[in-house]
Amino acid sequence: MGQFTKNRDRLAAVKLEILQEVMLAIAQARSTDDVLALLTEGIARCENVALVRIWLVQRAQNDRGEERWLQLASSSGNLRSPGSDARRIDDRFARFEIGDRKIGHVAATGQGVHLPEIRPNEPWIAEPAWIQAEGIRSFAAQPLVARGETLGVLGLFDRASIPAADFAWLRTFADHAAVAISNSRAFEEISQLRRRLELENDYLREEVASSFGDLLGSSPALHKILRQIEMVAPTEASVLVLGESGVGKELVAHAVHERSARRSHPLIKVNCGAVPGELFESEFFGHVRGAFTGAARDRVGRFELADGGTLFLDEAGEIPLEHQSKLLRVLQEGTFERVGDGRTRKVDVRVIAATNRNLVDEVARGRFRADLYYRLSVFPIEVPPLRDRREDVPALAQHFVTRSARRLGVPEPRLTQAQARELQLYDWPGNVRELQHVVERAVILSRGSTLRFPDLASAASPSKERASPAATQPDSLPTTLAELRALEKRVVAAALERAAHKISGKGGAAELLGIPPTTLESKLRALGLDRRKRRT
Repeated sequence: MGQFTKNRDRLAAVKLEILQEVMLAIAQARSTDDVLALLTEGIARCENVALVRIWLVQRAQNDRGEERWLQLASSSGNLRSPGSDARRIDDRFARFEIGDRKIGHVAATGQGVHLPEIRPNEPWIAEPAWIQAEGIRSFAAQPLVARGETLGVLGLFDRASIPAADFAWLRTFADHAAVAISNSRAFEEISQLRRRLELENDYLREEVASSFGDLLGSSPALHKILRQIEMVAPTEASVLVLGESGVGKELVAHAVHERSARRSHPLIKVNCGAVPGELFESEFFGHVRGAFTGAARDRVGRFELADGGTLFLDEAGEIPLEHQSKLLRVLQEGTFERVGDGRTRKVDVRVIAATNRNLVDEVARGRFRADLYYRLSVFPIEVPPLRDRREDVPALAQHFVTRSARRLGVPEPRLTQAQARELQLYDWPGNVRELQHVVERAVILSRGSTLRFPDLASAASPSKERASPAATQPDSLPTTLAELRALEKRVVAAALERAAHKISGKGGAAELLGIPPTTLESKLRALGLDRRKRRT
C-alpha cells in the first residue's frame, strides 16, 4: 500500500511538472495555433493520456442571424490502433453543435463533465469499439472561459481513472489556457491590423508612384469629365471609367474618391489583368494560414483592405469569366469568406472599375457577365484619347516639365510655344502616359536648358503629314498664342475648302486633318469658322 501511494505521488508530481511547463510555454506564445499545439501536446505527455482535443467556438452570419458551433482546432495523444493519427482534426467528431452531445453540452452550460469510470457499452459513447481497443477508462471535459466568454472546450480521454483532484486541477489549467488563447487572438489581431496598415501604406506609395499628374486642361471633353465627377462623387453609385490605355482612367477614379464621403478611408487598387486565375480569390478575399500550399500566414484581401473606402478595379475587362460570379456576389451582398475560412465577413466598399475593352461587345461574345457589367456601369465616364483633346497638351506638358525637373533635381527648362505646338501635332498613341515619358526624357536631355523632342521630329504622325507644309517649317512656327490660333484657323479652313466643306466620311475635312468629326465640329465653333463657308 505504501509503494502504491509513493508511485501515485510520483506520477502526480510528474504530471504537475509537465503541466507547469505547458502553462509557462503558452504564456509566452503569440500565435493561437502555437498555443493550441502546446496545450494538446503538453497534456499528451502525461502518462495514460490516450487523446486530448480542443474545440473552439466558431461564428458565422446567415439568413437566420448568427450561427455558432464547435470546430476541432487541435488534437494530440498516444493512440494504439494501427493507422490512427492523434493529430487529425478532420474526422467525424471535428464539429459539434452547441448543446449537442457531451462536448456541446459543456460549451452550452459552461460546466465541466467528469466521468472517472466509463464502459464501452454506455449509451452516450459513439464508438464503443474504439473505447475498448484503446483501453479508455475515463473522460473529462472542461470549458475554456476567458473574461466571461466561452471560447471552446478541452476534452481528455485517459487509460486510467481521473481522480477528482485532477479534474479540479484541469479546471484551473483550462482557465489559464483560455486566457492564453484570448491573448494570442488579441496579439494576432493587432499584428493583422499592423500588416493591414503596412499594406495600405504600400498601396498608397504604389498609387503615388504610378500616378501621372492631375486632371489638367481646358478642353470641352475634360470639362465634361469634371462635371460628371462632381455629379457622381457624392453618391454611392458604382462608376465605370472607359478609355484607351494611358488616358488617365486611374486619375478619374482618384478624383471620384477624393470628392466622396469615403475620402478619409483608403482607395485600394487591384490590376485585374495581373492577378493569376488560381490566386484570384486569395487576392480579392484573402486566405487563412494553411488554406493552400504556400499560405504560411493569414492574408487580408483587397476587399477587406478597402472596407469603408473605395476599391478600384483596374482593367476590369480582364477578370476571368469563371471568377466573375464570385465578384458579383460580394458586390451584391457585401459579404465574402477568406479562402479556407468558414467565417462570413461583411464589407462596405464602393467600386470604381476601369477598362479599355468594349464590355458591351464582351458581353455579346459571352466573355463578360451581363449582370456584372450592369452592376459596374451604373455611371459610366468615358475618357477620350489625347489626340481628341489636343487643347490639353500644353498644360499637361508644362506640368510634367515642372514635376520631372523637381524630381530629377535639375533646373526647370522652358517649354516654348513652338514646342507646345509640336507636341499638339503629334497623335499620342500612348496618350497621357506617353506624353509624360516623352517630356521626362526631354528634361533629362535638356540638362536644364532648352527642351528637345528628337523622337517626335521623326514620328510619322498622321496629323503632321496632312497639315499644311507651312505649319511644319521651323521658320514659320508661331511664337505667340495669337499666332498659334491664327495658324490653326488657316490649317482648318484650308482642309475644309479642300474637302468642299464636307466634315465627315471619306475625303472629309476630319479625315484630312486626322481628327474625329466631333472634334472638328468643336474646333469650327471655337475658331469661328462655318462648315458651309469660310469666314475671313
